[in-house]
Amino acid sequence: MMSSLLMRFLKDSPTMSAAREDILADLRERISALEGGVAKRVGGLPFGVPEIDQILPGGGLAYGALHEFSGGGAGAVDGAAAALFAAGIAARTRGTIVWCLTRPDLFFPALAQAGLHPNRVIFVEGDKEEDVLSSMEEALGYGGLGAVVGELVRLPMVSSRRLQLAAEKTGTMGIVVRRWRRQTEANDFGQPTASVTRWRVSVLPSQDLPVPGVGRARWLLELMRSRAGECAEFEIGACDDKGRIDISPLSGNRSDSSRRSRYSG
Repeated sequence: MMSSLLMRFLKDSPTMSAAREDILADLRERISALEGGVAKRVGGLPFGVPEIDQILPGGGLAYGALHEFSGGGAGAVDGAAAALFAAGIAARTRGTIVWCLTRPDLFFPALAQAGLHPNRVIFVEGDKEEDVLSSMEEALGYGGLGAVVGELVRLPMVSSRRLQLAAEKTGTMGIVVRRWRRQTEANDFGQPTASVTRWRVSVLPSQDLPVPGVGRARWLLELMRSRAGECAEFEIGACDDKGRIDISPLSGNRSDSSRRSRYSG
């Protein structure tokens, strides 16, 4: 009864604001929990940055989908930035985060600085990447999680399809962080996968301060692929302690045509 009333309200309100969409999504989850089920999360997670959200279908990163992130090069610095960007996204979801990996080298204070506190995270360690893929698929199929993150060097097409299907089934967001051990492995990022979006993060000089010190970190964020959307690039301020990013004030020094390349993903 409650679910039918909610659906009727949704149909009668085609011009709901983004804030009301978030409230209704939360209500759907609560109602489903009261009825003994787990709600399938739908829609997307906006960045809260209009320049980015407006080019993503649905106005944000889709729930029930697989998204890929990598560093801009083969170095550890860019790879760490990609992991922090993924952590900031996971931090803004609701629920427990499952993080699957083969190398237990994550720096917990850095995750917390990006908004993802370790007490929200279940770390699943495997001996090889096949274990990471298996753990991700099982966690995505479980449902009721905020996001499932997996660190991988390679992501074969068949494996990415399995992850995408598992994410679609429960509405959980899947995040793959591509971490390279050597330069040659970075070439695999050019191979096609079933991911809905594919991002690359590179470190830029930090924001200048009017006094001596280190300002907010800055990244070059490249949307390399977006299914049914556009590709683009932005200079952004790194994730704050709430997982939020913003457009860097220095990005205005670059022309709009150089910051954003418009072609189908």
